[in-house]
Amino acid sequence: MTSPRGSVPAPDASPLPARPRLIATDLDGTLLHDDKSVSDRTIAALERAEEAGIEVFFVTGRPARWMEVVSAHVHGHGMAICANGAAVVDLHSGGKLLMARPLDRAVALDVVGALRAAAPGTTFAVEQTTGINYEPAYPAFVQDPGATIATAEKLLRTEETGETGEADDGTPAPVLKLLAHHPELTPDGFLALARTVAGDRATLTRSSPTALLEISGLGVSKASTLALCCAERSISSDEVVAFGDMPNDLEMLTWAGTSYAMGNAHPDVLAAASGRTVTNNEDGVAVVMEEILARL
Repeated sequence: MTSPRGSVPAPDASPLPARPRLIATDLDGTLLHDDKSVSDRTIAALERAEEAGIEVFFVTGRPARWMEVVSAHVHGHGMAICANGAAVVDLHSGGKLLMARPLDRAVALDVVGALRAAAPGTTFAVEQTTGINYEPAYPAFVQDPGATIATAEKLLRTEETGETGEADDGTPAPVLKLLAHHPELTPDGFLALARTVAGDRATLTRSSPTALLEISGLGVSKASTLALCCAERSISSDEVVAFGDMPNDLEMLTWAGTSYAMGNAHPDVLAAASGRTVTNNEDGVAVVMEEILARL
């Protein structure tokens, strides 16, 4: 079987729904090229899918403020699931927050304490609906020059101090996720350790090639929030085609009726998905979308 253009190998055969109603795709390492661009081929496939009545959801670990890379390519609904399921935003209105599934601050403090004890040298950042703040030794966010620099304990106790992270009404902004970085541990080793010491209190995953963990409220994931959004639209999991490349995509790929791991995906993702496509730099998502549209 060849791809519609013949220049890129077709994806592994996977039973596609007769008429999928929603495509859910990760961004970094999946829809985006490594240079963070969206190819013309992918832009065309996204537009054709929505013209055919198939909704496209961007489902990412990125915060809403980093969605400018795809904002221009959202058509009908304008929805995006950000921060690994902790936020649903409307890209048509500049990233307006429609739903938040926050991480309780007391739980986040417990997790910080557990990881400091189990993995000395761990540093933290706190992602809130108002932006990100982080510890002095945490790798700096060049895209967020206005961040507050303080210990995680201080950042997470803003309801007591009132010093950082306030929402427009003066109340503490919800915490969407906690980020934990270790300079020496392997990425998968750090994740396994963190799940052992804190997996009963929060959802822990990763999407970075470095030892950087993303920590959300217990039960919050790309999959659980996608399921809520689909239920609102009376869309079943069997009518969803999902794409991903890293461990934070695993739950979504196993929830969706049809799923594709990118050719560049983590081994666990390759094992979990029902199909495989080519790499992100070869427009693997577009390859499958073109096949879906050709069948229609």
